[in-house]
Amino acid sequence: MSASTQHLAEELQIFGLDFEDVLIEKLAELCILYGQKEEGVVRELIAFCTSTGKACLTSETLKTFEHEILSKRLSKTWPSATKDSGHAGARDIISIQELIEVEEEEETLLNSYTTPSKGSQKRAITTPETPITKRSVSARSPHQLLSPSSFSPSATPSQKYNSRNNRGEVVTTFGSAQGVTWSGRGGAGHISLKVVGYPEPLIGSYKSMFQKLTDVREVLTWKIEELGSKLKEHYKIEAFTPLLVPAQEPVTLLGQIGCDSNGKLNSKSVILEGDREHSSGAQIPVDLSELKEYSLFPGQVVVMEGINTTGRKLVATKLYEGVPLPFHQPTEEDGGFEQTMILVACGPYTTSDSITYDPLLDLISIINHDRPDVCILFGPFLDAKHEQVENCLLTSPFGDVFKQCLRTIIEGTRSSSSHLVVVPSLRDVHHEPVYPQPPFSYPDLSREDKKRVQLVSEPCSLAINGVIFGLTSTDLLFHMGAEEICSSSGTSDRFSRILKHILTQRSYYPLYPPQEDMAIDYENFYAYAQLPVTPDVFIIPSELKYFVKDILGCVCVNPGRLTKGQVGGTYGRLYLRRPPGDSEERQSPCVAAQVVRI
Repeated sequence: MSASTQHLAEELQIFGLDFEDVLIEKLAELCILYGQKEEGVVRELIAFCTSTGKACLTSETLKTFEHEILSKRLSKTWPSATKDSGHAGARDIISIQELIEVEEEEETLLNSYTTPSKGSQKRAITTPETPITKRSVSARSPHQLLSPSSFSPSATPSQKYNSRNNRGEVVTTFGSAQGVTWSGRGGAGHISLKVVGYPEPLIGSYKSMFQKLTDVREVLTWKIEELGSKLKEHYKIEAFTPLLVPAQEPVTLLGQIGCDSNGKLNSKSVILEGDREHSSGAQIPVDLSELKEYSLFPGQVVVMEGINTTGRKLVATKLYEGVPLPFHQPTEEDGGFEQTMILVACGPYTTSDSITYDPLLDLISIINHDRPDVCILFGPFLDAKHEQVENCLLTSPFGDVFKQCLRTIIEGTRSSSSHLVVVPSLRDVHHEPVYPQPPFSYPDLSREDKKRVQLVSEPCSLAINGVIFGLTSTDLLFHMGAEEICSSSGTSDRFSRILKHILTQRSYYPLYPPQEDMAIDYENFYAYAQLPVTPDVFIIPSELKYFVKDILGCVCVNPGRLTKGQVGGTYGRLYLRRPPGDSEERQSPCVAAQVVRI
């Protein structure tokens, strides 16, 4: 079907609607795309402009008209094409791709019962003795698998991202990276992946928004008493003193840091909330003027020493440092390994001005080239903060877009045979926005893919050949950095202080109250968001600057995000090697790490 721009212009002039020549050409394309006549489209356009009060035709008006009228109502109520015309109508790219696959399967079935001709053939002949495999069926390019035009009316590539000139640049290095080839063996080596639970891992959805304030109080009280007992044992403290009991001699108090108002914590607004056993949950203001060095945040469990002469204010003189959990001791079940390459990347996987997923396709190319043993991919895969998501410009359901994205990752990396670990994010628009967050649900995994694809919860402790990885997609560095207060006599690194707090508080989210956009279910928080051991490697992506640091023997990595606004971002890669067993001192299994620009 062809559409005449002259005919369209005449129809619009009859109704007195102002327009530009470029828009007439676009309108003609819409007629062809949706298989409609000029008169019908113009009638609908005039009705739309009248109902919305538009006096002239603009590109924005035309885009909204296509999204709200053509793609919805016309495709349902008008016949898209007659049988004689043979036109497929307003089908999306996915349905066309599915039709092609069905036709290929039918043709393949017929070929197995016919005599092949001597001429050139489109594909290899398949017989029952040599059946076609799923690998060969899905050997299409990732660019063919992921077609953004099927779910976005304006899927144009990002110019700033495509014009970048620093691809592959190493921006930070940790350990002995010299001589490391940064290439793995894919699925050739022995890789053992096991989720470490505390007391058990989160494997499915749960009912949220049903918690009582008393249940939240129980969890917070448990945290104070649990950490208090460990500090008491470590520092050999005889007993804790109740908060409100006056004493002329120095006393040792246990409690949780809080703020005396709704504002941000500062040195004058610090209060100590006591535990239930010793202080019955009482609160007391804290004077920090006698402390030379401190680093505090709301929700931090501390043991303080000071003078409380009146029972109404504590003048703190000493702050006991927290104690981290022990490291995991490798066992014979973990098995030995020579070397393992890990690739880590965090979404968004699209730039803010485009929904084409070009950065994700570039990452898949890197995975197929370097063949890492394990790829850890953090959400968001479809970012709730993306402009087209916020403005509801996508034409497909959010869940369908995510499935197409995950399918592209899985099928696009089959040639590398790398193991995939997928961690959700609270910014994944289609997923449950509650913390702890259950794993993604993807029932379409084939038997072959189930062996190498693991969908885990947020947060998660994962053992890779006995090396414990702490994984979280929540921007905890940003959340805690906005609330922490400190006083230090020398140079102090805020990142290091926050990471040390996380390890010594033994929790993936020690901040309380949490940031406003965090919906925490505290009953499940107690079960699934605690550190079982101090991880050997802690992956903590953030909007803040990338880094690799050794904190209390744990290698902490912020790989950054794969995209930063309209430009490309960074990803991380790690090199693991089992330390010799005869060494007296503990050695980190992570011998090298880098953060690289996409």
